[in-house]
Amino acid sequence: MKVCLVTGASSGIGMTTALDLLRAGHVVYGAARRVHKMEAIRAAGGHALQMDARSHEDLDRTVDTVLTQQGRIDVLINNAGTVLHGAVEDVALDQARDQFEVNLFAPARLVQLVLPHMRAQRSGTTVNISSIGGEIALPLGSWYYAAKHALEAFSDTLRMEVGPFGIDVVIIQPGIIKTEFEDHTAAQLREISGNGAYRAMAEAMARRSETGLSDGSDSDVVAQAIRQAIESDRPETRYAVGWMADKLLELNRTLPDREFDELATRTLR
Repeated sequence: MKVCLVTGASSGIGMTTALDLLRAGHVVYGAARRVHKMEAIRAAGGHALQMDARSHEDLDRTVDTVLTQQGRIDVLINNAGTVLHGAVEDVALDQARDQFEVNLFAPARLVQLVLPHMRAQRSGTTVNISSIGGEIALPLGSWYYAAKHALEAFSDTLRMEVGPFGIDVVIIQPGIIKTEFEDHTAAQLREISGNGAYRAMAEAMARRSETGLSDGSDSDVVAQAIRQAIESDRPETRYAVGWMADKLLELNRTLPDREFDELATRTLR
């Protein structure tokens, strides 16, 4: 039985993961802004904490609450995130900074908060939910991909630093997953880049996003990979899971850059 903190637990991957870990017998704290959306976690025997990833005070309070009530944190699952779509030329830098605040600096702050306790107990696992976008990049998502690339570099360095203390660091790379995460993609593309030089590309991607998740994987495939990682004595450093994850990563790793560019942009012209 492990004490687990799951951020972004009010829906999608976070909610599914929290419930899966509860069924497996672990102690689970779900944290999210929309605490009223986590009633299923409470009903399953877990705990729900209100937390805005943009607030360092909230992050501090969340970790303090778990430590006060349980005396330890064995697993930190950094799942909370946000996505931003629009051409580089069109996206305001304040919006870009927000991507990094939620997708990189909030996980980094939580890592800093839990590491002293994991080091003291000589064990622990940090699971950072990245994306296939932590390795690949596609049009009209530069700041999301940049933040996920940064999260993976951060995780790789962290893994080397904390390994001598018995602490594991795992990166999860979901492919196309059917959640509400992309629900606002079309509207966002049209708002940010729908009227300028990139409008044709933005409209093509908006139309695809409105129907493109029908073949995606359910979020339970990600939850299962997370549970496998935290229950393993020696977890993999990366788990690519979900529809198209392995295929797209393999294409990105093997094709020359310009050939991958051609593949990625072909349907957006």
